[in-house]
Amino acid sequence: MALISEGRFIEDEWRHLAEEEDLPKSGKLIVSQKRLGEAVASRPLDRALGVIVANTANPAELAPYFARLSLIAVAFPAFADGRGFSLARLLRRAGFGGELRASGRIVADQAIHARQCGFDTIEIPHDLAMRQNEAQWAKALAAYSGTYQEGYGTRGSILERRRKAGS
Repeated sequence: MALISEGRFIEDEWRHLAEEEDLPKSGKLIVSQKRLGEAVASRPLDRALGVIVANTANPAELAPYFARLSLIAVAFPAFADGRGFSLARLLRRAGFGGELRASGRIVADQAIHARQCGFDTIEIPHDLAMRQNEAQWAKALAAYSGTYQEGYGTRGSILERRRKAGS
């Protein structure tokens, strides 16, 4: 998998733990939602912990773990399945302040929307990274300087900036 942050391919410090693997005591780990309770109970508090969830996950079920989680990765099984974008907004509204990662079949054209929904990073399979290189991701993120809708990590909507300028 290739990891993208602000239009650049970066090294991923996190390790996805397979279901059958034992939980190591060190390193940045991403576990399945099924193993989240076990990981929280057995890993030291000073060790970074992340979880990967389906795009149909219930944010209320994850909320009790927010203080312990450094990362939530939302699975995108297909580029045409946008439920992960809605889940990202719900997780941010519920108070998750850690890294939010879109993981799966995301294309560069969806990068701005992903950022507005609250995603910090995007993780894509290597076959997509070979077709859409770093320059394409950076260009996609720079394509629009403003939006009409409020988003996370933005300077405000175009309408909000116009209101302020007219005051």
